Amino acid sequence: MTIETEDPALTVDELAARAGVTVRTVRFYGTKGLLPPPVIGPRRVGHYGAGHLARLALIEELRGQGLTLAAIERYLDRLPPGLDARDLAVHRAVVASWAPDAVETVEREELRRRAGRALSEEDVDRLAAMGVLEAGAADPAGGETYRVDAGLLRLGVRLLDVPLSPEAIRAARNVLLDHARAAAHELSRLLREEVPEGDARAVRSLSAHMQPLVVQALLTAFQRSLTQELREWPGEPRASGSP
Repeated sequence: MTIETEDPALTVDELAARAGVTVRTVRFYGTKGLLPPPVIGPRRVGHYGAGHLARLALIEELRGQGLTLAAIERYLDRLPPGLDARDLAVHRAVVASWAPDAVETVEREELRRRAGRALSEEDVDRLAAMGVLEAGAADPAGGETYRVDAGLLRLGVRLLDVPLSPEAIRAARNVLLDHARAAAHELSRLLREEVPEGDARAVRSLSAHMQPLVVQALLTAFQRSLTQELREWPGEPRASGSP
């Protein structure tokens, strides 16, 4: 199991505080092999990076969905090696999507607090283009409110630093939604063929077991396909052994 540590500058106390867990929880995940060991620095002090924080957030999301430690370990073992913090954040967003929609109405200051950074009007427009939020009705005091998808907010904030215009983000989102809906339709058809007609309980049971596996398979296949596409861009260095 390897992840990119990306500037390992957090102590265990700082990592726990950032993730909203206890130091004991961090150490417990480490002993179970769910969290990679820290980078040992001067004075034998362990330091953690963004990859550790993102992986810890993913573990907590999986636990929040009701997975056992054994199931979490199996999930993590199936992840491609060498994922960085952004990759892990994507997986966390996918896991969060298993839960029912978690749309909340918040004021601008609460939105800033949850985002963990100041948000310009352009940032808000980009988050809206991603489908992370939409403007709500003004509150009685005349302030701005937003309907926010809590499961996507953290990932959306990380994507704010990607140099894409809102128009490009909307176009990319539409492409992904179109293909996701087509895949969901075909998978739904296959599931219906595997259960007795009209047995709603069997459909729900099969869906509950298959959904995490299907989502992870789609995400992994997409990441690998996109990596291959990017390698074929003009001027991109070829991988060792490529013709």
